[in-house]
Amino acid sequence: MSLENALQRPSMVTRIGIGKAIGFVVGLLGFVIVPSIVPDAQPMFRWAILLWYTTFGAIIGVYGVFTYHPVLKLPMPWWFRAPIVGAWLNFVLTLFIYDELKAFMTVMFDTSGNLASPFWFVFEGAIIGLMIGYMCTRYGGEGKATVRDQDTI
Repeated sequence: MSLENALQRPSMVTRIGIGKAIGFVVGLLGFVIVPSIVPDAQPMFRWAILLWYTTFGAIIGVYGVFTYHPVLKLPMPWWFRAPIVGAWLNFVLTLFIYDELKAFMTVMFDTSGNLASPFWFVFEGAIIGLMIGYMCTRYGGEGKATVRDQDTI
């Protein structure tokens, strides 16, 4: 099966792969840029950014199965679902590494402005989630069609 044929059929594996690939690129970008902005940043912080966004992309990819909210009984299109999940994931990240992110934002934007808040990473998560959600849906499909029965494999 060619790559072109694989990308035309909805697939959860394709969604996760695309999400992880884009997340890895974003994480790698952070891994490379962080030392130029904060030279005394811990290596573990850099590795955390790289691995976080790789996992972030995989989770956005997995959430492509859920196109309908069962409790609220509302549709959840990719442009709604992906930014919400991305913002939530980066909100959790911000809670765990608040001090490191605060130092990072202070170096970038000084302490005097509203941009120095580490919670801007929540907005960044929404934007990156939107980008990953679009690519995953465009090339990997969404909904029940991404999960095949055992008999068809």
